[in-house]
Amino acid sequence: MPTLLLLRHGRTTANSSGLLAGRTPGVDLDDYGREQARALPGRLAGVPLALVVHSPLLRCARTVAPLREARPELPVHADERVTECDYGRWTNRPLKELAETELMRTVRVQPSAVVFPEGEALRDVQHRVVAAVREWDARVAEEHGADAVWLMCTHGDNIKAVVADALGMHLDLFQRLLPHPASVTAIRYTEPPMLLRFGDTGDLGEFVPQTEAAARDVAETTESPVGGGA
Repeated sequence: MPTLLLLRHGRTTANSSGLLAGRTPGVDLDDYGREQARALPGRLAGVPLALVVHSPLLRCARTVAPLREARPELPVHADERVTECDYGRWTNRPLKELAETELMRTVRVQPSAVVFPEGEALRDVQHRVVAAVREWDARVAEEHGADAVWLMCTHGDNIKAVVADALGMHLDLFQRLLPHPASVTAIRYTEPPMLLRFGDTGDLGEFVPQTEAAARDVAETTESPVGGGA
């Protein structure tokens, strides 16, 4: 099966000022986030990406912009299904203020029960994002083959929801996951799906084919899941 690289957008002005940006238009990368975006082509050097999918929000488009410039032939698609959660009345409010609410406690301990005021349910976020990921993964497999690698740039909670689904975790456990801005999480939808990396901010050489690192990755992911010499 193809390998999915889930990229969280770079650090934003909202991240650095402690605001819950949500779908607020015009939220851009801050200076550090722009550095993270500029570093992306180097981190992915040699990785033969089949295509890129990104949330239509500005911060995701800005994150993949240097990669698009470095690889003008790379197919790039915006998909509304992988946009940020609609936080409703919570949008653009200070996180310190929201931390004092009863709903935030539920967000932390029972996210499957959360519906944001005049916004979206977290369980619905997981449903739409996972559906999009699996549909794109099947498309990549059909059009580019089982060894293809593709990248999706999206948002933190979306990445957590996809990882929880891949690992068979209940949504109520997804707050135990924390992908940092500009980090890469790698998933391969074998049976069962395999989490190859989580929240990686460094070298991605194992996804370059025909290298020692790539061969090691293949060997590790094809070993029997049963221990004790089975």
